[in-house]
Amino acid sequence: MQKIISIANQKGGVGKTTTAVNLGCALKEHGKKVLLIDFDPQANLTEYVGSEDTNPVRTISHLMAESVNENPDPQDSIGQSDMGIDYIPSDITLSSAELFLVSALGRESILKDILQHDCFKRYDYIIIDCLPSLGILLTNALAASHSVIIPVQAQKFAMDGLGLFLNVFNMVKAKLNKSLEIAGLVVTMKDNTNMATAVCEALQGAYQGKVFATSISRRVEATNSTYEGKSLVSQKNSVLGEQYKDLAAELVSRCEPGSHQESEDE
Repeated sequence: MQKIISIANQKGGVGKTTTAVNLGCALKEHGKKVLLIDFDPQANLTEYVGSEDTNPVRTISHLMAESVNENPDPQDSIGQSDMGIDYIPSDITLSSAELFLVSALGRESILKDILQHDCFKRYDYIIIDCLPSLGILLTNALAASHSVIIPVQAQKFAMDGLGLFLNVFNMVKAKLNKSLEIAGLVVTMKDNTNMATAVCEALQGAYQGKVFATSISRRVEATNSTYEGKSLVSQKNSVLGEQYKDLAAELVSRCEPGSHQESEDE
């Protein structure tokens, strides 16, 4: 059964895009068919995975705008990245989405309607890289998703804003998407400081059973990966690449309970 997963946190700089890209690449190594959707006007995912040509020419903002009044064919917006993974790009015009969505009928479910198209049925996992905001775009992503992964940076004030995000999550679950679940919280940019340890303990205490056992370390190779446009998962001897592979295995075990990825203590 297909899984649509949003990578979301209203706080910026927590590793959403790095997590979306490398989790997608790790799932591909598990034999899964994966589509990445850049749902952020900053288009960091597009820059990370995309080549510099103009194909595909239509972005997610084009699809959102067109879907308000018609039923476009999204196939033209799906491209294959240099990493060998499919994606739908974004650009700065997505920032104007609230303008054309404000009066649209069913504005909270435009993305969900787009993803009902037959061309998306071939994917096992669709991963949506969300913008750091609590507006209509996040609502669309959550309304379209089966679950959400919340990256949380292992630093002071890391949990600030989580309550506000979860308020939006609960609202969407109650009013728009009753099957929406939290796939898990993943600790990112973790180091050996007392602060990082304290953040991990606080998360485990507040969200018991929801925090992934796998955490992502703070290492310069994450920045290098983004700059070079190469996934961490594809690089030999990459510590972060191995961590994202472990995270993918853990996600599969949560999303597909009957898989051989079951944890040893189950």
